[in-house]
Amino acid sequence: MPAPLLALVAIVAVLSIFVRVMFVSPLRLSRPLARTVDCVLAVLLCLTVVGYGSGSIFDPSWARGPGFVGATWAAALLYLCLGGLVVGAVLLAIRIKGVAQQRDSSPTRMRVARVGAAVVALTTAGTVGYGLVEAAQPQVTHTTIASDGLPQQFDGLRIAFVSDIHAGPTRGAGFVEAIVGEINQHDPDVVILGGDLIDGTVELVGDVLTPLSELNAPLGVFAVTGNHEYYADADEWTRLWSSLGVEVLRNATATLERGGAFIDLAGINDVSAPPPHAPDLGRALGERTSDRFTLLAAHQPVQALDAVVPESISSSPDTLTQVSCGLCGISFPCNNPRSKGSSPSRAPPSSQRAAPVRGDRPCA
Repeated sequence: MPAPLLALVAIVAVLSIFVRVMFVSPLRLSRPLARTVDCVLAVLLCLTVVGYGSGSIFDPSWARGPGFVGATWAAALLYLCLGGLVVGAVLLAIRIKGVAQQRDSSPTRMRVARVGAAVVALTTAGTVGYGLVEAAQPQVTHTTIASDGLPQQFDGLRIAFVSDIHAGPTRGAGFVEAIVGEINQHDPDVVILGGDLIDGTVELVGDVLTPLSELNAPLGVFAVTGNHEYYADADEWTRLWSSLGVEVLRNATATLERGGAFIDLAGINDVSAPPPHAPDLGRALGERTSDRFTLLAAHQPVQALDAVVPESISSSPDTLTQVSCGLCGISFPCNNPRSKGSSPSRAPPSSQRAAPVRGDRPCA
């Protein structure tokens, strides 16, 4: 068994014991029922391992269902442990106070333990359930970006940006196909895939990305890598993307043409990419025309901190606009506020703007 998997087993086992002590012991179950709970926790431990290894060690053809249960339990286990720590701290405070006052605090601690366990369990169920529903229903956020540097011919340009699909272990080709259909329905001019499209290896889960070949955008479909591509073999994944008609920008720049005008789209590798694939903004921007409007695509918003155009590269302060967000899908028009020939229908009215996509961090 691989070392990371052994470490996962040990961690989940310790957390499961903690949850049993904090949430099951106060119930004072009968011995047969307590053993049943122990068996359930053991099964959930095994399913968590399957969820971790699905797509990279185990074939999703059989592991996807059990892995989904295991991944869900892993999330619940985390919330239960965090809640358990809070309840434990309260119980410790009650015990210390009881000792200081020289009185038996056991009845009070038992009541608090039971009430606390119930509150934490219900909160965990609600939080995890909400997350599952939200993750299964990706939302589209419309954002309008205005820049004086954008050529008039590109006014109203529609860019569809989608990131963090995480297909493979628990999400199959059907999920990817639904996202592709949603993107095409918005009739984008350009599609940018922002990385973390998969979890696993090309051998086991590469086929789930086949629907990406159906993406339609007159100015092209592009992609940058996220951190999860490097958990497997990023070179294999980017080769697969290319075979599906996606142009991968790995510290590189592509030129977009519209109505005789040009802009550049630069893409950099994820900030966590190891050498020789480390993000190289200078290399990516070095391929651009110095006086040309440039869009920068990156997986993590933190990379915007490095996206300051040096004077040696461009004297125009507003030629570099970053497109970057984790766990979101965006379709937005780019507008030149000085242009008088833009079509109002290209910009979505505020009444049609969807709420931001929820994820492990907000879209910005």
